[in-house]
Amino acid sequence: MTGALWATISGLGFGVFQAFNRRAGRAFDAYFSTFVLIAVSALILAAASVLTEDLGQFKGVPLMAYINFGLAGIVHFYLGWTLLTISQNKVGAARTGALSGTSPLFALFISALAFKEFLRLPVLSGIFILVAGVYLVSFENGSAENPGVITWRDSVFGLGTALCFSISPIFIRGGLKDLNSPLLGVTIGMSFSALAYGITLLFRHTQIKQGPLTRDAIVFQLLASFFVGISTWTRWIALDKAPVGVVLALGRLNVPVVILLSPLLVGKAEENVTLRVWLGAAMIVAGSIILNFYG
Repeated sequence: MTGALWATISGLGFGVFQAFNRRAGRAFDAYFSTFVLIAVSALILAAASVLTEDLGQFKGVPLMAYINFGLAGIVHFYLGWTLLTISQNKVGAARTGALSGTSPLFALFISALAFKEFLRLPVLSGIFILVAGVYLVSFENGSAENPGVITWRDSVFGLGTALCFSISPIFIRGGLKDLNSPLLGVTIGMSFSALAYGITLLFRHTQIKQGPLTRDAIVFQLLASFFVGISTWTRWIALDKAPVGVVLALGRLNVPVVILLSPLLVGKAEENVTLRVWLGAAMIVAGSIILNFYG
């Protein structure tokens, strides 16, 4: 499959993950929730590596590959997913998906500086259509008392997620040069992040629960972990086959998925999706289709 198709699968999967994580997040502390996501995903990816990969590839792999994959894991999973979970709890899954959708803007500059990837005009038009849709989604979905307003303090967590998601491909690409296996690479990065997060929580003494801990919350947390593990794997495959800007832009397909699923899973009171939100989502899909054809 092409890199754009792998990125599309990843974007859709991340949408399901965010909706499920939003449902589970009402019961779990944001930091403990992120640790569960990382730990379960690491186990899934490790099992997939053992079953499908030639572990002999580790022979002769330079230390720099492990460093690159470890840094990618810290930036993307440790920092990025923590900010994403906090943002979901503050402004909702739909808005968080929209704010994290600004990553193509960061990626345009990062990919040009780091990889000298200067995208063609059709691809650039697709990215800007997509980002315009993100703008429409971002400044809607407010409460009845304060409609369509996101404070800078609340927005910074979603924007921080986008920045982390834009920086991590630099380290991913570096690691794949020495160990050309996206699955093994993401497993190393995820495992390193799980270990680092576990050590952090030992010193942080986090409170596991922030609401009623039910069987429903546990099931949705585990489902979110499964989907994010698979989606991360396919994203790393895409990064090995397509320009960074294209992969990150197609990842924004998560936005319409989140907008559709979140009200069903959480309720319309917490995830108020309006016509403007759907219009923005349609623009995101349109921009992604352009990238599928020209990326």
